[in-house]
Amino acid sequence: MIEGMRQTQELPDTAYPSTLVRADHVEPVPRRIRAWLAGELVLDTTRALYVWESPAYPQYYVPLGDVRSELLVPEGRTQASSRGNVELHALSVGQVTRPRAAKVLADSPLEVLSGTVRFDWGSLDAWFEEDEQVFVHPRSPYARVDAIRSTRHVRVELEGVLLGESSSPVLLFETGLPTRYYLNRTEVSFDHLIPTSTVTSCPYKGTTSAYWSARVGKALHEDIAWAYDFPTAAMLPIAGLVSFYNERVDLSVDGRRLRRPTTHFSG
Repeated sequence: MIEGMRQTQELPDTAYPSTLVRADHVEPVPRRIRAWLAGELVLDTTRALYVWESPAYPQYYVPLGDVRSELLVPEGRTQASSRGNVELHALSVGQVTRPRAAKVLADSPLEVLSGTVRFDWGSLDAWFEEDEQVFVHPRSPYARVDAIRSTRHVRVELEGVLLGESSSPVLLFETGLPTRYYLNRTEVSFDHLIPTSTVTSCPYKGTTSAYWSARVGKALHEDIAWAYDFPTAAMLPIAGLVSFYNERVDLSVDGRRLRRPTTHFSG
């Protein structure tokens, strides 16, 4: 987010709840879903289902008829779930085997899920919605991310040290999170930033190209800034820009100091 300007007026605390959907809610996925392992197409479907196993985001359940069944290796074990007993399968492509990669639902009390399979996301090398790669987990149809150019005046400080200042930021609005403020690299003080090897991925923005820690005095504040040089197509306005965790720096917008929000990024 942003940080503190010279004025000391503070905005009130804001809650940032995630958009939650009831667990076991099911609805059709309107997009073509494909996934690969070791260069081989494992599934290709326009009949996938969103299933919320937890309230935060869904998983894909894919009809068995849209999966290359010869790549599934039964492991002879089952697991109980609220969606029915699942049969565990490994996924085998050439010399690559991924144990417990697939959970097959032959029968389910939720009739629409009978004859589907749910893959462990990390067991496959790449997932695509239509022709755009998706990272980390399926995107929730109830989450929204918008990157919008702005002329609001943003300052980013930490313990009184200016880390960045801009009158042409890009504001990123993401469901369930505080607004993030992305600054041009020419507006960021890299004198206090140290590159790190951290890489993170986001279903909506893609994979980061850089992370920085900040050294202020003798203190090292780890991984407080990041950039996406090659974000997803919808997030092109943030390409190459730098953002800071609102939770861990002091931000001001148009001269008004923002309180640090509390989220799972607070550290």
